[in-house]
Amino acid sequence: MTMSMYQASVPPMIRTLNNLVAIIDKAEAHCAARKIEPETLLRARLYPDMFPFLKQVQVVTDHAKGMAARLSGMEPPAYPDAEHSFADLKARIAKTIEFLKSRPADQIDAGETRDLSLTVTGIPMTLKGRDFMVNVAIPNFYFHVTTAYDILRHSGVEIGKRDYLGTKPA
Repeated sequence: MTMSMYQASVPPMIRTLNNLVAIIDKAEAHCAARKIEPETLLRARLYPDMFPFLKQVQVVTDHAKGMAARLSGMEPPAYPDAEHSFADLKARIAKTIEFLKSRPADQIDAGETRDLSLTVTGIPMTLKGRDFMVNVAIPNFYFHVTTAYDILRHSGVEIGKRDYLGTKPA
């Protein structure tokens, strides 16, 4: 039995995005219980030259929607990066999940051998869809989800591995 491009990417990303919403809910509760301004966590970062939590979540959604769009032969939808609250981030994630759900599996699967031209960290490149998904989109998606989780955990939010992995199947 083989696994399709769609099966290997979209359902796990949707599950992880839903888990990220649950983690953000815990961050909100943490702020309320400890009388911490939400801005403190939204701007928190692990190191001065790393993105803050807010930007990590924006980048997570960018990689998810970018992958699904490019593999299905379209330009990724543009989001303005105008989020300033936990609620804004959850709305962005919800919009991303809806976009992922709107992409037909057969269109994403058809992107496996499509040539995709893009710029990654300032370097223009052309990759086959499969290579883009496996070597660029998925690793970047999970890197930024993990970093967002780590920022909150480092900031004292009581979350653990079960929160990251979730408890519901994709």
